[in-house]
Amino acid sequence: MDSDEDTRMSDTEPAMTSSKGKGKAVDLPAPDSDALPWVEKYRPVTLDDVVSHKDITSTIERFIAKNRLPHLLFYGPPGTGKTSTILAVARLIYGSDYKKQILELNASDDRGIDVVREQIKQFAETRTLFSKGFKLIILDEADMMTQAAQAALRRVIEQYTKNVRFCIICNYVNKITPAIQSRCTRFRFSPLPILEVEKRVNSVVEAENVPLTTDGKNALLKLSKGDMRRALNVLQACHAAYDIIGETEIYNCTGNPHPSDIETIVNSMLSDEFTASYQMILKMKTEHGLALQDLLTGAYDYVDTIELKPHARIYLLDHLASTEHRLSTGGSEKIQLTALLAAFKTAVELSAKD
Repeated sequence: MDSDEDTRMSDTEPAMTSSKGKGKAVDLPAPDSDALPWVEKYRPVTLDDVVSHKDITSTIERFIAKNRLPHLLFYGPPGTGKTSTILAVARLIYGSDYKKQILELNASDDRGIDVVREQIKQFAETRTLFSKGFKLIILDEADMMTQAAQAALRRVIEQYTKNVRFCIICNYVNKITPAIQSRCTRFRFSPLPILEVEKRVNSVVEAENVPLTTDGKNALLKLSKGDMRRALNVLQACHAAYDIIGETEIYNCTGNPHPSDIETIVNSMLSDEFTASYQMILKMKTEHGLALQDLLTGAYDYVDTIELKPHARIYLLDHLASTEHRLSTGGSEKIQLTALLAAFKTAVELSAKD
């Protein structure tokens, strides 16, 4: 009886331990690179692959060559290569096994004062054999950390400088306390030049055989605004949804109003009678699913191409800004639309006066 029970238990034990494990699935196939999002599939591997920012990458390479890498603070808009740069630095220092030498915490992780005092401190205290002198802690989207956590972090940065280098990544540097800023070497990642985004988009289009038209590419580059992540995500979404990707497909996929719709709306506000223009805009908003916020952004760009007298242009731009602010604080779209329409009518009258 006992021997049978032992046999049954020994049969079930491996299954139980493998199912518990560390929360990881067992015997899953390796992820196919074709199934990866293009943002990850074409993420730079080396510092030479990082688009633009050659001044930053060359400076960091010199730090590494002299073994004098300081604590780093990367800041700038999203999609400009901050995380890609530090991961390329980790590969350069530690080789292909770099993940064992770094601790990466994102805004999605709990990064309160307890994590700084326990997890980061514990990682910083331990030194691994055969490492190249220090480990790397990457705090991504650090501007989301609480002030208390940042206060605790500044002491940890000083205390474990022998073992660890910190790389703090954020979008808004003013949300990082001055005490932490002063302990780091700051690098600003500006929005990527359109030509650099175009080069990478062209290489992805060629590698993936994407049927992208010239006007579609121009629309994609315009909407990306120097954000490589946005450009590649929109391109992949459009490739999945459409056989041929033109300007209309790009605008449909992103939900942005088409320039021709903006032109129609602005011209109507300038020339049509108030009620007729208001009804036409409401109809277009309903049919095309347009938000007033997006119409404001498009109208701002289009107003640059219209001939208006300086004082009329100033008046109109001021009201565009006021309308956007009131929308952001929860203003009614219908009321703000009528206010915007009134501002355009007043601008026309101001422009007509001598």
